[in-house]
Amino acid sequence: MTRKPPTSAVTIAIVAFDGISPFHLSVPCMVFGENREELGLPRFRTLVCASACGPLRTSVGFDIDVKHDLRALDGAHIVIVPSWHDTDVPPPAALLHALRQAHRRGARVVGLCLGAFVLAAAGLLDGKSATTHWHWARAFAARYPAVRLDADVLYVDQGDVLTSAGTAASLDCCLYLLRQLCGAELANRVARQLVVAPHRQGGQAQFVEQPLPASRQDDRLAQVFEWVGQHLKETHSVDALAARAAMSRRTFTRHFRQSTGTTVVQWLLHQRLALAQRLLESTRNSIDKIASESGFGSALSLRQHFAAAFDTTPSAYRKQFQGSGG
Repeated sequence: MTRKPPTSAVTIAIVAFDGISPFHLSVPCMVFGENREELGLPRFRTLVCASACGPLRTSVGFDIDVKHDLRALDGAHIVIVPSWHDTDVPPPAALLHALRQAHRRGARVVGLCLGAFVLAAAGLLDGKSATTHWHWARAFAARYPAVRLDADVLYVDQGDVLTSAGTAASLDCCLYLLRQLCGAELANRVARQLVVAPHRQGGQAQFVEQPLPASRQDDRLAQVFEWVGQHLKETHSVDALAARAAMSRRTFTRHFRQSTGTTVVQWLLHQRLALAQRLLESTRNSIDKIASESGFGSALSLRQHFAAAFDTTPSAYRKQFQGSGG
């Protein structure tokens, strides 16, 4: 479910532990902990905490000084477990208790990468769908049979709990969460600042909006992507796009799937939905006009695709961000 940009400080507690990977810890800190008021983002109250205050070793040989213990979870709106140091080492009872308490009072709990093991150990994923790093998916499924594991997605949102796949997917999940908190446009600004794809939607193929060219074919594809992004209201066929890329249909579709992980039809749908979101958030245009501008043709088509993708209507989505119906 999408949310209005927060009008008061949202507290985000990030759980560190002895032997943590600096990269995994840095992902939620980069997305939520840095001051980006120049981009229009609100300030988040971000607290890195651990079972006890003091120095913690990292996995690469330097220490970090943690100034908050698990009491930081008591007032947090969002609790993030950015990974776990060893899937064979059970999380301490105090951490599991604190996570259950936070979840019970309404905090959203997020397990990034191997952090899903911690959420599962706390019982927060029983009967729910989740994901984790593909390398440990079999071990996870064997240990937690009550969890419906989907190892083929970037992240899974179950409302009160979220989980992500490994490493880079943690960044996707955090940007997705930021998108829910602040809207598509502000999340895209942060993604551009971090030089990552603005949105790779969990549960679908890995969409890449601006792929980096690695060959002449990829360079031509990138030009097609950019052109289509500026002409989404038009009708596009595979043959026409292949001709624009100076490729045969077969070569074009093969390189397209290699670059985006999906089909032309699904990629176009994703781009149009993303544009519709931005227009709903940033303009007062009618739903009919937004449907036309984003290439859906009719308000009915937009509503159908919007409901299937986001489980809400365009008008309800706009109201959550602008405070009035469309």
